[in-house]
Parts: sequence; C-alpha cells; structure tokens
Amino acid sequence: MKSLWLENETLSYSENTPKPVRADEALIRVRLAGICGTDLEMVRGYYPFTGVPGHEFVGEVLEAEDKRWIGQRVAGEINVSCGECEQCQGGRKSHCENRTVLGITDRDGIFAEYVTLPTQNLHRVPDSVSDEKAVFTELLAAALEIPQQVHIRPTDRILVIGAGRFGQLIAQVLQLTGADLHVVARHPQQQNLLKERGIRLIAGEDVKPQRWDVVVDVTGSASGFGLARQAIRPRGTLVMKSTYKGEMQVNFSSIVVDEINIVGSRCGPFAPALRLLESGEIYPLGMIAAEYPLNHGLEAFEKAAERGVLKVLLRP
Repeated sequence: MKSLWLENETLSYSENTPKPVRADEALIRVRLAGICGTDLEMVRGYYPFTGVPGHEFVGEVLEAEDKRWIGQRVAGEINVSCGECEQCQGGRKSHCENRTVLGITDRDGIFAEYVTLPTQNLHRVPDSVSDEKAVFTELLAAALEIPQQVHIRPTDRILVIGAGRFGQLIAQVLQLTGADLHVVARHPQQQNLLKERGIRLIAGEDVKPQRWDVVVDVTGSASGFGLARQAIRPRGTLVMKSTYKGEMQVNFSSIVVDEINIVGSRCGPFAPALRLLESGEIYPLGMIAAEYPLNHGLEAFEKAAERGVLKVLLRP
C-alpha cells in the first residue's frame, strides 16, 4: 500500500509498505487524516519510532470479525490495551503497561491507505458529521479530558496559553463551562478564529501574576510554562496539555510553597467528542489550512510545520 514511512527521523513516501494484517482486528480504509504537533515532533526525534506515523483519522471498516462493523465510518482511539495488566484492571486502559499506540509506539499509524484497530477502539461517526469534522475527533477528545480531570466552576478564571491546533479546540471546550476564559494567541489567524467564537484574547504581557484559578499550557515550551507558572494563583491548578521535548528546569520549591496542583493530561473520551461535533457546539473547520493527497505527504508536513499554520489534512 501507499504510506508515509518514518525511520531514523527521516520521513519518506512509499508505495511498497505491506498492507496491515491482524486477524483479531478490523481492517480500515483511511478516508482522511490530520497532521498534529506530535507527528511533527516525531519527525524531529521526540520519540524513537520506525513505521507509519499518524493517529488522527476517520475511516471506513472493510473487514471485521463482527460483520456489523463492515461499511461503518469510524474514528479510533489510539491506545490499544491488553486488558489484563494492573493498570487495565484498575480502569486506566490508556496507561496499559503493555499498550501499543497508533503511529507512536509499536503500531503503524494512519498516514497510509489502510490501518487496523480492535473494534473495541472504534466509534461510529454520525451520518451528519462530515469527514472533515470527524478527523478532529481524537484531538477534541483529548481537549475534553481537561474537564474530565479538573472540576471547573463557572466562576473560575481560566487562562489558555497557546492557540495552535490543540489550543483552539481546548478553548472551545472550556468556553462551554461558562467560566471567565482568556487565551494567549500569537498569530493573527489564531486570534481571528477565537474572536469568531466570542473567545476573549489577552496578550502575554497583560497576564496578571497569581490571578488565574486554572491555567492550561498548550505551548510545549519553557517560555509557555514560565508564563503559566507566573499566572497561576496559590492552590490553583496548572494543566500540562502539550508535547514537551527534553527536560525543563522548574523551581519546585515555589510550587510547593504556593501549593500548586499540576495535572498531566493527554487522551480523552471519544463519545462526547462526536456528540459535540454532531450538535455543532464545537466547530473545527476554520482550522483547516490545506489538504494534500498522500503522495504529496512530505509537502504536507512542510506546510504543517510553518509558523501559524493550523490543521493540514491528508487524503489517502
């Protein structure tokens, strides 16, 4: 099959990648795939991986042991768990000790014509949700993990730092809470999309220190974390919602003294993400910057890496 192939931090296009075969998993034709920040960092060496990258997709089931799945449009959860380890038995399947992760850890991803996943990882996409919307399901689910983990009150002051691909959806999700929400966004397109949704902007230099109840860092940078740490009030909650490469120097004494709650956050629930896309309460289409066929995948990655560019899609 045709695919993008990552090896030794080098991405290439291939027409000879073996078609995936897993007897106990559904075979899915990829209809549309999205390039995210993690994919870009994988190419830069964030995590050692050889194979087909990518994990945001909408597809059509071609083969499955349970025939009811055949012909269904689906989105898929990226963590494939064993169901038997202590983490799985404790209800923490996304932290399975033996997990494989789509396009990230020991499992080929979705920048290809075909992919396989267990049917337990699949979610049917409602007919009224277009492929262009459905491709955002995984990213939106990850944004929804924040209110899943953190009790957010309508009276809370929330600051989101970073308004790229992920930050845009996080801002839309947190807007639904009714809280006092502001977003630090650097690029004009990011700012315009937020304004269109009625989401208020704030410049980094205007962020008052120790005033915010919940701060979400979506930058993955030391400077972004520094601003987040400065902004959070004593006993506030700092949500780390990004891909961080390498190590950062952190003054943990001040975190102890101020009794700051730090929450790591990644994957989230798919079912409510699809409901929000179906209802139109979350609208991601303004984020789409470009779409490419798979054989122009290297050009697509170059486009996605440009400053200020939001979502770039691949259509195998």
